[in-house]
Amino acid sequence: MNPTPSRWPAIAGFALIGLVVLWIASMPFQLSATEVTWTEFKQLVVDGEIEKVTINAEAATVTGARKGEPVKEGEVPARREVRTNFVPVDEGFVPLLEEHNVPYQATARSGCESPMLFLLMPMAFILIFWMMMSRRDSGGRGMAAFGRSSAQLAPEEGTGVTFEDVAGVEEAAEELREVVAFLKTPEKFSTLGGRPPKGVLLVGPPGTGKTLLARAVAGEAEVPFFSISGSNFVEMFVGVGAARVRDLFKTAVEHEPCIVFIDELDAVGRSRSVGGPGGNEEREQTLNQLLVEMDGFDNRGGIIVMAATNRPEILDPALLRPGRFDRQVVVDRPGLDGRHQILLVHAKKLVMSDELDLEEIAKLTPGFAGADLANMLNEAAILAARRDGDAVEMEDIKEAIERTVVGLEKKTLRLSEKEKRIVAFHECGHAIAGAASPGSDPVQRISIIPRGIAALGYTSFLPEEDRHLSTKAELLNRITMAFGGRAAEELVFGDVTNGASDDIRRASELARKMVSEFGMSKRIGCVNYGSSDNRSAWGFPGVGGAAGGSPETAEVIETEIRRILDQCHKRAIDILIQNRVILEEMSARLLEVEVLDGSEMQTFLTRVAAAESWEDRPTAEWIPAEHAGK
Repeated sequence: MNPTPSRWPAIAGFALIGLVVLWIASMPFQLSATEVTWTEFKQLVVDGEIEKVTINAEAATVTGARKGEPVKEGEVPARREVRTNFVPVDEGFVPLLEEHNVPYQATARSGCESPMLFLLMPMAFILIFWMMMSRRDSGGRGMAAFGRSSAQLAPEEGTGVTFEDVAGVEEAAEELREVVAFLKTPEKFSTLGGRPPKGVLLVGPPGTGKTLLARAVAGEAEVPFFSISGSNFVEMFVGVGAARVRDLFKTAVEHEPCIVFIDELDAVGRSRSVGGPGGNEEREQTLNQLLVEMDGFDNRGGIIVMAATNRPEILDPALLRPGRFDRQVVVDRPGLDGRHQILLVHAKKLVMSDELDLEEIAKLTPGFAGADLANMLNEAAILAARRDGDAVEMEDIKEAIERTVVGLEKKTLRLSEKEKRIVAFHECGHAIAGAASPGSDPVQRISIIPRGIAALGYTSFLPEEDRHLSTKAELLNRITMAFGGRAAEELVFGDVTNGASDDIRRASELARKMVSEFGMSKRIGCVNYGSSDNRSAWGFPGVGGAAGGSPETAEVIETEIRRILDQCHKRAIDILIQNRVILEEMSARLLEVEVLDGSEMQTFLTRVAAAESWEDRPTAEWIPAEHAGK
């Protein structure tokens, strides 16, 4: 790639410096030596003026240390050096030195003795560094771009996104419509003494549409829109991030009114107390500069800063106070109606079968965010194209949901008959334990086809409605359902495998939250011992260093967690003992077809007897001898 014209002066300067360096390097290295003729040098030897000689035949030079005369009595004589060209044909030179007792030595000239290499190497490093810094800026601004912001400005015609392109987050969109009104008609609020918010923080899980909402605000307001990621501010060089923040707001002032959008704010806005001493000084300086720009002495009413994060708990409190991010808008995962609206938006780009019901698809995708739904529909379209279909069918949608939730089907993985039988009983154990637990989510599908990274089979539960609260009994039912697979292995095979490792992890996490965060233990009481990292100051997991926390409290919490897990484990075994015949029949059928769903699956689950009510039970060996290993 040819250099841009703006870089030619710098390149010419580097070339001139290189020529100067080469000229200096070509000069004799020992500039203090006096040049004499060969005859004069021999005469100095005869006169006793030379006390030491160095012969370098490779460089054809002879250097002699000439005696100096003392300036004052008792002072060491000053020494000077004389240098002459070596004449190899003069065979009497060495005998002459020996005759006058002049010590001499021969040396070979090496490349390292020349100053050229040491002078050119720094120049090469400087040139390479300058070229790397120049390539960082596509505008050809060279080193000046290193401290400039890399924020992208939307084109003059706007971002191309409006609130019509945003669905499923109506409450958040309504909050942001006021921001648009501030930008389009500021006099409407200024006449009443109001002022626009200086900052709007979008908070929510990944994939819920925070960035899309920010672009929609800019598209509706028809103002310049600067977007940048928080990680673009922080560099390894101290002071660069703060310089980029200053440059960003300086550019924003030139385009006022405008919107400045910072994505992933937690990359630069992390609390300064997190990490303790020795923290990232560059990140803290960048954050300090951002705080100053958002609430400095300048009155910048026409600049609204929007930011997005999915980790608001780690942000610095100074960012969240009024005067900076005045308004926090929660962009949560959509409910049933929200998912339906999102599907309507994305389905416009797909060729879908007339029998496809988007409302039914919304029911099959609880917990999906907007990005998840878009990815799922795209996967369905790819599957339809793979089978040469004319439109996306319901089977494509179901397969795409499985791909999104569980992972790709591993057709090359072949289980032995013994492993396949263990997986079948394991998954049917989950389904029966869930079906027997009152109030649990209904089973949607059971499969023993390996998928994803480590899933040899899976049992899918479909909630009948969106839930925002869970009772203690419902949480205990979830733990019981998680232990259903392990209980089936113990009951049928008399042994256990590592297949229940993820089930045990999820059950343990839920039990820990019930005890240390949800206040669902009578022995612990309504005290929150949870922490953001689930570790205490003493290293005990689950005790968050709250007031009154101690190693003794951690021991009580662990005991309560163990009691809940053992209780649910016992309940799962009791359920499977009571429904042992159904477990055997259902597993045998699953081994034949590999996938159970629909009416065929319901014929088994409707026969499952409901479990008895919850009660505390002592820890013991749960499986009676007459049932173990059968």
